Amino acid sequence: MQATLTALVAKAQTDLAALKTRPEFEAAKARLVGPNGELTALMKQMGTVPKDQRPAMGKLINETKTALQALLDAALGTIEAAELQAQLGPAVDATLPSPDAGPGTYHPLTLVREEMCRILRKVGFTVADGPEVETEYYCFDALNTPADHPARDTQDSFFFPPTARFGNVSKHSPDEKYLLRTHTSSVQIRTMLKGEPPIRIVSPGRTYRRDTTDATHSANFHQLECLYVDKNVTVRDLKALLDYIFGSLLGKATKTRFRPHYFSYTEPSFEVDLGATHLPKVKKEWIEIGGCGMVDSSVFAGVGYDPEVWSGYAFGMGLERLAMLLYGIDDIRYFYQNDLRFLKQFA
Repeated sequence: MQATLTALVAKAQTDLAALKTRPEFEAAKARLVGPNGELTALMKQMGTVPKDQRPAMGKLINETKTALQALLDAALGTIEAAELQAQLGPAVDATLPSPDAGPGTYHPLTLVREEMCRILRKVGFTVADGPEVETEYYCFDALNTPADHPARDTQDSFFFPPTARFGNVSKHSPDEKYLLRTHTSSVQIRTMLKGEPPIRIVSPGRTYRRDTTDATHSANFHQLECLYVDKNVTVRDLKALLDYIFGSLLGKATKTRFRPHYFSYTEPSFEVDLGATHLPKVKKEWIEIGGCGMVDSSVFAGVGYDPEVWSGYAFGMGLERLAMLLYGIDDIRYFYQNDLRFLKQFA
């Protein structure tokens, strides 16, 4: 039997080296080690081997099995490499100009962000920006967020180690921690601290939260928030602006409604729902799209504004959610995969 096993390995080496396609490989694998394969047939003969020779014969069979598996792995690797090369095509001369035709285009999130900013500029808003690395003061304290709020827990937000230092982000106390901003509301605080009202800003940008990535959630996403501070600003002004924004972006058939809610930095506060069944893939009558409210008097007091003189509203929403509604996209992960087949649809 030893000679038979040696001959089987030698024959397999010759046969596997000649394989060109995956079907040929699968047939050869079945012939060698499948349920009805040659090695399996030899293993079934172990019952006829004298007991004193079985340990040595078992060792030979195991060695043969290992050798055949190595040959099969090598053959499959060769076939996979050939398949990949066939997909890639002939070698490319890197010194030649790119064969890609046509100019690039904006990412769909950039398209929605720029369109939202254009819509808001038409009614007097200016774009404001701020750092993505923030302190607890700008991200939480100045926004009237209590110390025991879940967002301030390390399970919800990305905090830096206590030894971290960032020269462009000022601390308000030695023990204050740095974190990746959880919302662009911090830009509103920075803007209010720079001067007196009236203020009318829109702050789009990247934000971070400890979310488990799935079809509708991502640890990295984009927000767009607005702040308007002036004299005699009311909820009616807030509702009118949101009606204008969503009507301009999603079509005049879009409806909005408010539902009472709680946010620590606005009072009263509302969830904003959209009615947009005219859009692709929108089946529900109402879809939650963001949060809003009148700026809390304690927030004004914290930045030095007199709440008896000034009033204002703030609202925010996710740009990914808007883009998914607008374009009928059903998975947020498509935005981050850099798949040209997806991105070129928005050219």
